[in-house]
Amino acid sequence: MKKVVLVTGGSSGIGKSIGEFLQEKGFIVYGTSRNPQQITTSKIQLLALDVRQTDTIKKAVETIIAKEGRLDVVINNAGVGITGPIEEIPAEEIKNNFETNVFGPIEVMKAVLPQMRLQKDGLIINVTSIAGYMGLPFRGIYSSSKGALELITESIRMEVKPFGIDVVNIAPGDFATDIATRRFHAPLIKGSPYEKVYSEQLATINTHVDDGLNPKEMALAIYKIMHTDQPRIHYKVGAFMQKFSIVLKKILPDRMYEKILMNHYKLK
Repeated sequence: MKKVVLVTGGSSGIGKSIGEFLQEKGFIVYGTSRNPQQITTSKIQLLALDVRQTDTIKKAVETIIAKEGRLDVVINNAGVGITGPIEEIPAEEIKNNFETNVFGPIEVMKAVLPQMRLQKDGLIINVTSIAGYMGLPFRGIYSSSKGALELITESIRMEVKPFGIDVVNIAPGDFATDIATRRFHAPLIKGSPYEKVYSEQLATINTHVDDGLNPKEMALAIYKIMHTDQPRIHYKVGAFMQKFSIVLKKILPDRMYEKILMNHYKLK
């Protein structure tokens, strides 16, 4: 029996690569988009879903179950980026980021768990970020939202494990996608005390994305997780130094690690 997979945010970037790769491997794949009717080049089936709107989540999940009779794997990929000095990011943009990156994935899990419990089997893969393992200057809201999802996964996986359901995290580093064009950038404010350094770091952050890894590496990593009998709790996919930064945070004194970050971001 072919496994049925749901990939949220499956119309572009990492989600699109994951969906197309898994479909090529023989899975029945459904992706989601807030406006699927505007996507004309998708190779996978797209359903309307906005993770900030619970009714669209329920409708999409019900559609899949009604058509396929089951739902085996859910990849919580939908998310948004955000940059800026925390002092200057509008409150509504902070709320939108948490609604998309934290509350949305929670609602998706709540919607699919009853079916997985009925099946006594299921796998949920939450896409977080290497940035979620540390507080980064000018990326603090993004780091904290992804960090929150990491901890939520740790908690919920213990709650649902008795039902035969696995929940894991996969944290990507920088990948060559169009996320830079879709993330919210706090505007550069003339005369702001952050103007110069934020302007420089904004350009650097975008360059890191442009020079990032091929999204197919994430698709392959997820494919391997799906074929693992007892998957780990945490997976990281990224350049060596990005993954090594997590190790350094664990072993270095806090202030030493902070100094390394501040030197990297030219904050003195």
